[in-house]
Amino acid sequence: MSGTPPAALRDLVGPVYVPAAVFGVGQGAALPIVALTARDLGASVAVSALVTALTGAGLLAGDLPAGRIVARFGERRSILGGAAAGAVGVLLCLVAWDLWSLAVGVLLAGSAMSVWSLARQRYLTEAVPLALRARAMSVFATAWRAGALVGPFVGAAVITAVGLRGGFAVQLVAVVVSGLLMARLPDSASRTVRDGSAPVTPLAVASTYRHMFLTLGIGTVLLGAARASRDAVVPLWGDHIGLTPAQVSLLFGVAGVVEVLVSSPAGHLMDRFGRRAVATPSLVLLGTAYVLLPLTGTALTLGLVAVVLGIGNGFGNGVVMTIGADVSPATNRAEFLASWRLLHDAGMFGGPLAIGVVAAQTLVGASLVIAALAGAGAVVMWRSIPTFIPFPVRARDTARTTAPEGTRT
Repeated sequence: MSGTPPAALRDLVGPVYVPAAVFGVGQGAALPIVALTARDLGASVAVSALVTALTGAGLLAGDLPAGRIVARFGERRSILGGAAAGAVGVLLCLVAWDLWSLAVGVLLAGSAMSVWSLARQRYLTEAVPLALRARAMSVFATAWRAGALVGPFVGAAVITAVGLRGGFAVQLVAVVVSGLLMARLPDSASRTVRDGSAPVTPLAVASTYRHMFLTLGIGTVLLGAARASRDAVVPLWGDHIGLTPAQVSLLFGVAGVVEVLVSSPAGHLMDRFGRRAVATPSLVLLGTAYVLLPLTGTALTLGLVAVVLGIGNGFGNGVVMTIGADVSPATNRAEFLASWRLLHDAGMFGGPLAIGVVAAQTLVGASLVIAALAGAGAVVMWRSIPTFIPFPVRARDTARTTAPEGTRT
């Protein structure tokens, strides 16, 4: 790449980790008020929930175009463009005069986040040595989660001072500041590394590596669904057993702290023992917690299950980015990673939707369905993840799956 690669993770603090934390603060401050703003504009509860879901829809819509943008313009200009588009989206939310303007703002902000996320992932893939890759990705995820944990408190303070839409004001400042900080990143050399005979669209790249996407990619979808579903099933079950919204929020806060605490150690485990050593236990913990959830009947027992979900989710922070970096080809990397991110984001978006559909019949059944999906994901991940660790790989492990050329250690 152009520029000096980081010699240690501390070299990434200023240009990568601090912006991630700042961005997380903005997300955490704004997310709780999207539905409330929609309600304030006259939307029903169902429509307000749909508007909130447009952030995930924006991510999905932006994933594939993000691959072309990052491949063509490089990380630095893509980050600046993504930050600018995101700022416009958040500004629309801040001044929204009707439900449609709010919906467009939420959708645009989510789409812009796809470009920002892909640019940072390709930079870390190119810049960080393999021996530090999982730690670099996990610390990034930890920084974002820590910011998102602090965000609601910052948002609450600003909302108290200026009103409901103060949360969007916090997000607007965070998007601009994080974009300017990350704009100091140099472009990776792979912007100019292209195979003239290779496909250059994300869909064509996905077709070329379809066996990878139909095996390991399915595991990524299931992991995304299992991780995101807790945001729907835990509040619903808490309401079912008679907990107040404040109690449910407290349980989420405790689980969020635990999640942040285990995220960085998970990166160390991946670098030392391989990606399977974290991805599979993450899904096993999530599946176990979903099985136990219907057995809870008090704030204490639900809190214990929420903590297990937090540990499983924390272990999953950085896993998808790390594995995507491991298996990505040297050429057309941005397009490959765009398709890879689409799978995980589809799971993150589809999991809560599945919870909603099944929960209309039985909430217990919804929890067990997600538990089964998590179990299936654990099996797929164990069988499909290549071994990427800093020391020599055993022959029987390397024979288990096929990764794109040039990605093996």
